[in-house]
Amino acid sequence: MDMRTAVTLGSDRLLASGQLTGRRVGLVCNPASLNANWQHVSDHVTQMPGVTLAALFGPQHGFHSVVQDNMVETSHARHRRYDVPVYSLYSDTREPTADMLDGLDVLVIDLQDVGTRVYTYIYTMAHCLRAASHHDLPVIVCDRPNPIGGAVIEGPMLTPGFESFVGQFPIPLRHGMTIGELAALFNTLLSRPAPLDVIPMTGWSRAMYHDETGLPWVLPSPNLPTLDSAVVYPGGVLFEGTSLSEGRGTTRPFELLGAPGVDAEAITDSLNSRQLGGVRFRPVEFEPTFQKHAGTTCGGCQLHVTDRVSFAPVKAAVAVMHAFRTHAASAFVWREPPYEYEHVHRPIDILSGSETLRQQIDSNQNAEDIAASWRPGEDEFLTTRKPFLLYE
Repeated sequence: MDMRTAVTLGSDRLLASGQLTGRRVGLVCNPASLNANWQHVSDHVTQMPGVTLAALFGPQHGFHSVVQDNMVETSHARHRRYDVPVYSLYSDTREPTADMLDGLDVLVIDLQDVGTRVYTYIYTMAHCLRAASHHDLPVIVCDRPNPIGGAVIEGPMLTPGFESFVGQFPIPLRHGMTIGELAALFNTLLSRPAPLDVIPMTGWSRAMYHDETGLPWVLPSPNLPTLDSAVVYPGGVLFEGTSLSEGRGTTRPFELLGAPGVDAEAITDSLNSRQLGGVRFRPVEFEPTFQKHAGTTCGGCQLHVTDRVSFAPVKAAVAVMHAFRTHAASAFVWREPPYEYEHVHRPIDILSGSETLRQQIDSNQNAEDIAASWRPGEDEFLTTRKPFLLYE
């Protein structure tokens, strides 16, 4: 197979179908909404005869994906080239309003997800489905690859009572679904489903990672610059709920983990002795340029994934937490709220989906036992997701 054309995106299939002809289109996208020819979906839409681009919508980090941190909102604007409104769905509202949707014939969503429950783009999509359902506005979701594959799921499930903007539905931390498959699943869980059409890809299979698709990698958000960062992200994101730096403010976010005063060699010796599958830990010192411990030297580890198929990112993250708690207890503290508009539950609890992971680590359970506790939920989700899977 010619890897340059291995996968055809849902957006390309939609725009080749003529389905949008004669319609006023609202488009939810960001800089990663490119096709194999490096053409942005908004440019493509404006070149289609008889199709009117009427509004653009941007998710967290903004339509141009320039804002780094969580809970830093972006403003509404107007597109300089196309002279259409650019509405921020990470602003005073995270759901399109009636005024934003007024005059649209269809809302098209073309966002690059990264395969992790807490990535907010899938909830921007869910909010769009909710809003559209109240206005009987058709929604088309253009499917894109899960960059870390769709064959493996891992991690704790979100439990009722811990819903937030980083988790609205009961799915595991690494969900193994595409954004189109999630759209179909989420739509059934809404009190009022939206008129939804998912445009599948062709050429994608569940075992594929992004570098096997023939598609360009464009960072979907500022702190996921590479596929390497996406591979570790399902576990690395949990460190946002701790006092440890998760590598934000470095060139290797979610791969570098540490804090000031930590003995890097003690941490990595402990981790490598556990012989976790598909990963080696290297002692490092690093200095974040922003966010936690900015301008201060941190000691810790870098995760080097040696075999991404056998690598279990969530389990590896739990092992890292256990190592820091054992060898650098004063540096490892659970962060307090607020976090992503949640002011009651601790950040680690809404990230992991309940209080359980925090309690397991505090009681010194090892990573093997903690990972084993996820299996009933993982098995149940494999059954839940099955009717919504579009690819072998």
